[in-house]
Amino acid sequence: MEGLEEKLKGLSIARRSRPEEPTYLLDAALQPAGLLAVSCSNLSIRLHDKDTLNLVGEYRGHGGPLCGVVFSHASPDLLYSGSADGTVRGWDVRRPGSEASQVFRGDPSHSYCSFDLSCGDTLLCAGTEQVNNEDSFLVFWDVRKPGGGLLGVYSESHSDDITQVRFHPRENDRLASSSTDGLVNVFDLSRGAEEEALLATCNGDSSASSVCWSGADYTQLLCLSHDEGLHLWDLGQLDTEEPLTVFGTTDARGLPLMADGGGVDYLVGGRWLEEAQKLLVVGGKNSGDLHLMECDGGGLRLLRTLEGGHTSTVRCFLWDVATEALITGGEDAQLLLWKPGGEELTTGKRESMKSETPLRLKSRPHKKHGYHREKKETQNTESH
Repeated sequence: MEGLEEKLKGLSIARRSRPEEPTYLLDAALQPAGLLAVSCSNLSIRLHDKDTLNLVGEYRGHGGPLCGVVFSHASPDLLYSGSADGTVRGWDVRRPGSEASQVFRGDPSHSYCSFDLSCGDTLLCAGTEQVNNEDSFLVFWDVRKPGGGLLGVYSESHSDDITQVRFHPRENDRLASSSTDGLVNVFDLSRGAEEEALLATCNGDSSASSVCWSGADYTQLLCLSHDEGLHLWDLGQLDTEEPLTVFGTTDARGLPLMADGGGVDYLVGGRWLEEAQKLLVVGGKNSGDLHLMECDGGGLRLLRTLEGGHTSTVRCFLWDVATEALITGGEDAQLLLWKPGGEELTTGKRESMKSETPLRLKSRPHKKHGYHREKKETQNTESH
């Protein structure tokens, strides 16, 4: 079987999409049937054909910044989105432009900065920003129950913004959460109460921005931090005397990945590629170039650099297993499809795709590094 490195070496731009209205592309989700959902900084959710990137629909309804999109596993016509407006909403992708078919709410004081859906499509979990400078909450709903299905909250495990929640890909009750308090927590929700459900706490020593399940049996956790640190932990060692850390670095920017000693300016995220049995980590340069890396006990190893695509920071990526293609979106408002032997069919000068000044001014608070912090500091300043 062709190795991952060989597959990545064959990637080139096949399609390029850029909306008429400049907006940051924040997160993306892939529907097996052929749709791609993208959340944007202008509070819209866009539906694209995953093979052509043609826009096929759009949803509006959230009143605050979006914190992600995810398709239902068993009912792929159902798309969920979370927002700082304190709601998680469900949309019927067969009816583009329609109102949300479901709305999940918690306490009115909650502002969500992360959410996810369990692999069994039964549980929704959202992580809040810090409330009243004291608490942050993991909020749970049963999606099968009418009227919102609010189950309750966990309130003791994090003390600051919960930047990401990720359900285990195979175990419906297993959940990982990361926070700007520097902690990554792992829960077994089947145990009920928060104290009993908390299985492990890993300390990243810095504000954690995201987590990703990885490893052959998804027993490993990748954690990225806001200051570009990276930690890979093996939860299979929890009941042993062996160290949890498989690999860690406090600043990936200092790692010499290329022949000239250069490295990344930032990290986008990670994804476990099950067929290849490899952990793919994507990083980039502020110029728009992307570095595709493999991460394991030996550290980070550069597999491929993608050039000539984005002109600014990349915010999200997806790997399409069916077509062995990479999809990327970023702050230059571009959505790119990279395929083996791809030949770009759209026209347009690359220079025209750089972020315009009005976009940068309007969207600066949503930048990955310190978005929640900047917002809080602004609120604090205004309150004095």
